[in-house]
Amino acid sequence: MEILGIDVGGSGIKGALVNAETGEMLTERHRIPTPSSRKPADMAQVVKQIVDHFNYEGPVGCGFPTIVKNGVCQSAGNLHPSWVDVNIDELFTEVTGREFTVLNDADAAGYASMNYGIGKGKQGLVIMITIGTGLGSGAFYNGILLPNFELGQIPYKKYSKIEQWAAASAKERENLTYEKWGKRFNKFLKYVELIISPDLIIVGGGTSKKWKEFNHLITIETDVVKAELMNNAGIIGPAVACLREKHHGHLTKKG
Repeated sequence: MEILGIDVGGSGIKGALVNAETGEMLTERHRIPTPSSRKPADMAQVVKQIVDHFNYEGPVGCGFPTIVKNGVCQSAGNLHPSWVDVNIDELFTEVTGREFTVLNDADAAGYASMNYGIGKGKQGLVIMITIGTGLGSGAFYNGILLPNFELGQIPYKKYSKIEQWAAASAKERENLTYEKWGKRFNKFLKYVELIISPDLIIVGGGTSKKWKEFNHLITIETDVVKAELMNNAGIIGPAVACLREKHHGHLTKKG
């Protein structure tokens, strides 16, 4: 089944048509920069532009960079504070005229990896970490999504959350080398290992393309691997989740 997957990020909003049964992307991804305001109405218009670009009329799966509970935004993350308590499902459905299934972006990327990627068939506690504007995290136990794992929200030193210190946006903001930033990311992984003792950590998001620049700095005992679907997981994942909800009606959204 052909489903439009959309990946909403702090810097860009991307979409492509996906075969939700095989996980294959059927088109090139179309990317539009996230509006600088990062406000609901402005971002919803960009989402509409992506739907219109593909001349698409079916259901849409959408990964979103905040905690999402039953389609409702629970925290602003790296977006505008006015997102809190917005029903993202309803907003995007109303603006585009298409039925939306919205879930957390790291959960969405995890869906892709656990269904078609390196996480397929993996048992135990598997954590998906996406490195971008923030640090997203999705948790799967024996292949089943465990919602509301927001490990990037761990407070750290003078920062309200560790992702402000260790995400890709911190690397850019402070003009850090991969060597310096990689040590920060490893520190974050040490906390993840200490708190939840996962069996496997899969690293995705845009920065995972530069895996060879920083993977030698990862020193934790837990196996850490690169998501081979990389940035496309954020598009493929929500399409898979959307199909599951349509067929089974039991997608556990973030909450």
